[in-house]
Amino acid sequence: MASQNRHRIRRAAAWLGICVVLALVFALYTRPGFMVTLIDQLWACF
Repeated sequence: MASQNRHRIRRAAAWLGICVVLALVFALYTRPGFMVTLIDQLWACF
């Protein structure tokens, strides 16, 4: 029973982490200056 709880907690923590990362990425898309800088840096690699 205890191992099931640990598994559920780890799984919930993993999903929470994924959701936080996605929220941060989507928040960056609302900043056009950041996106221009990011694309310029990516383009400079080629």
